[in-house]
Amino acid sequence: MAKTRAQKEDIVKKLTTGFKNAKSLVVSEIKGLSVAELTELRRKLRAESVGHTVAKITLLKKALYAVGLPVEELKISTQVAVSYSEDETAPARILNSFSKAHDKLQILYGYLEKNSLDKAQVLSLASLPTKPQLIAQLLSVLNGPARGLVTVLSGNLRGLVRVLSQVKR
Repeated sequence: MAKTRAQKEDIVKKLTTGFKNAKSLVVSEIKGLSVAELTELRRKLRAESVGHTVAKITLLKKALYAVGLPVEELKISTQVAVSYSEDETAPARILNSFSKAHDKLQILYGYLEKNSLDKAQVLSLASLPTKPQLIAQLLSVLNGPARGLVTVLSGNLRGLVRVLSQVKR
């Protein structure tokens, strides 16, 4: 059954609202996925607060244009879904891992901070660690020199304790 104009306007409004808050968007081809597979994908995306909408290409282009994203590169002629999130890597990471298990899901395009990305760039974005992992790695690097200093200083203390324990005997 065809959608009415009001329903289409609601879809564009929903997408526009989601895109305004999103830092990254990934457009993927979902043709050939079963309902069970789509449900599994939605569940994984929802677990990390990633919005996911299946939309007609014309409605998707209108929503992208409304938030100021380039739409000239979108040359799509298949059924697509768009995943968007405030986390920069979450949509790309989840869709990439899902596409490894389900080859019918194909990543087509992406956007990061209002810049368009091709498939290769989206896949490289997917390989990045999450923001908490990056912060943990940075803190580990920052703690390295202090940890080394403590180790060196405690080595002298251990040597002194060893010498004193031999003197007591």
